[in-house]
Amino acid sequence: MTNWTEVYNGTYPDLVRYLHRKVWDEDQARDMAQEAFARALASSATNGAPDNPRALVFRIAANLAHDEARLVTRRRRHLTLLAAEMDETRAPDPLETLERESREAAARAALGQLSDRDRETLLLWDAGLSYTEIAGQTGLSVGAVGTTLSRARRRLVEAHAGLEARHVARG
Repeated sequence: MTNWTEVYNGTYPDLVRYLHRKVWDEDQARDMAQEAFARALASSATNGAPDNPRALVFRIAANLAHDEARLVTRRRRHLTLLAAEMDETRAPDPLETLERESREAAARAALGQLSDRDRETLLLWDAGLSYTEIAGQTGLSVGAVGTTLSRARRRLVEAHAGLEARHVARG
């Protein structure tokens, strides 16, 4: 029998972080995480307790994010944890905001240059999934996950460095 309270408490922060990097909107990531858990619970009630409830929740969340990506237009609001934590009475420093938005844009652009498999593997790893869970989610063998992660990290660094070089050349 699955203890969904433990699964929720142990998975929710990682799931929100994973979804945030998929949709780049903190509120939407939290909503999608809640929906993923609701669907996992419904599936569990219908189909019985899953072998790996954490993997089930991440699989549902990945499908939700994929569906959302097909439906959402290119216009997205960009909210970060930093912005959510800012004191509402203090106006944000325009220079800090510009720098933060620039870093986020560079990260998004670099992630956008990765293949879907590399990006998905990297985001799942960053969300705290084990190699076995990543393998189950992506269809890779467990042995290939480490190699894929290593290459994805290298490609991400190279893409980011290439973007920085182009930005400096224009500036």
